Amino acid sequence: MRTKVDIMLKEKIFYKDGIPVNAMVANVREYPIHFHNDLEIAYVLAGTITLKNGYYTYTLKQGDIYILNDKEIHSYYSTGEDNIVMILQLDVSYFSNYYDNFKNCFFATDMENETDENLDILRELSVRIVMEMLQKENNYQDKVIESAHNLICCLMSDFRCFTLEDGKFINEISQKNNKVLAGRLHRITDYMYENYKRKLTLGEIAKREQLSVFYLSHAIKASTGVSFQELLNFIRVEESEKLLLGTNKKIGVIAEECGFSAVRYYIKHFEKWFELPPAEYREKYTDKVSSHEVSAVMELCGPDVIEEAIKNQAKKIYNEYIIEGSYKPEIFEVNISECAEMTQHESEFPEEIFEKEVMKAAARPFNLFKSLNENILFSNRNCMVSTSASNAAPINNLSIFVFNCEDEFHEKLEEPIGKENFLESLKTYDSEAEMIIRCTGVSGGFRIVRYKMTKQNVISACEEWTRATGTLNKRQALLNSWSSLPNIEVGEVVVSDTLNLRVKLRGLSAELILIDRK
Repeated sequence: MRTKVDIMLKEKIFYKDGIPVNAMVANVREYPIHFHNDLEIAYVLAGTITLKNGYYTYTLKQGDIYILNDKEIHSYYSTGEDNIVMILQLDVSYFSNYYDNFKNCFFATDMENETDENLDILRELSVRIVMEMLQKENNYQDKVIESAHNLICCLMSDFRCFTLEDGKFINEISQKNNKVLAGRLHRITDYMYENYKRKLTLGEIAKREQLSVFYLSHAIKASTGVSFQELLNFIRVEESEKLLLGTNKKIGVIAEECGFSAVRYYIKHFEKWFELPPAEYREKYTDKVSSHEVSAVMELCGPDVIEEAIKNQAKKIYNEYIIEGSYKPEIFEVNISECAEMTQHESEFPEEIFEKEVMKAAARPFNLFKSLNENILFSNRNCMVSTSASNAAPINNLSIFVFNCEDEFHEKLEEPIGKENFLESLKTYDSEAEMIIRCTGVSGGFRIVRYKMTKQNVISACEEWTRATGTLNKRQALLNSWSSLPNIEVGEVVVSDTLNLRVKLRGLSAELILIDRK
């Protein structure tokens, strides 16, 4: 379906569901000239697309990833072939609360070095965010924000630049021998962007930085490849583009507002950077500026198309989210009214598993369940449901034990196995299971307490158990003991006739759920 997105030259981005990240995957026909106050990452998953960023025009191909900083004027155009472009937008105002000077950082990718492993990390983190937003699993918002933080740390570490050198930006991190100069150049360029409209001199900035004019002039030239005045003129020209395309102001007015003393100087420097005089540039691009009359045209991709594109471009992430997460949920129907008529339901659960010595750590929730000594209402190989109520009494409480252990791992437990071998098997066993326990015949308000023994809890407990006494210092022993403790969650729910409980387990893990009427 072809979608029109109405936007002005300055685009206002709205973020949804409390997530400071937007993700869009589309076959982009035309996304006219615009800018916004947020960071944008474009990743081409298939085909090619033309990107115009200020005075540069690029043809991005499959696998290319490009960073657009806040307030950068840019546009996308089709090259004539279909494309699939992933566009991520990050709320700069939100993430600035977590990273000092984030608003003033400039990021850029070097697409000439396609084998750079840092680019691979950036691609992976970007795809991970999209997959999390596509899957929308429980608490996916937290996962998206966490991945966005990892992405920003990657940008800060490997893609931060600070100024110009022959029209290109220098990677700040590569300037390992001159971090002080990098920080100083940040301050200088920030100050120049804030004050470019008025007369600004090198002497004024040198005084602010407590440096000699000679030293500062040399430092700027050595680091940027251009003089102070050339850098100032670039900033003025760059900022003038917004007025040139976004207003009807005359060229002379724009030149004056941007700090040029004469129109001829403005035209000279604009043509140097944009290779066209301002009037011709306006005539060529004004009808391509985003407005209510000129809209972005794109075909938003559906989940199947996005997954296939990611599979082709980022197979590792696809496997993690799609193949490994493609298990089908099991639904256990427990009719409480029918179960209550039984004096005792025969258990089908393989209790003998928990009698083995190596299962000592994993058996904690099961032993607690058994200690209740309640009437069994339902059981199968993975789940047991019990109640303390007698046959005639109304059921006011339920106890549910759920366990994840596939047949393959179960067979290992049938054979003699040592502690060390069992521990290695635990670490490699990564099967996932989702179960819905659907209890019908119950209504009202209930308090729910969940005792969760995760895969990591079991591994930590087994590691503690297999180590010889006295091999760890007290601090490490305490940390290991903590990591073996289960997670306990407490909540309340009101239901009418049917209570649904969702349990998701990974690896050798278990959960005990206690439900009591309020």
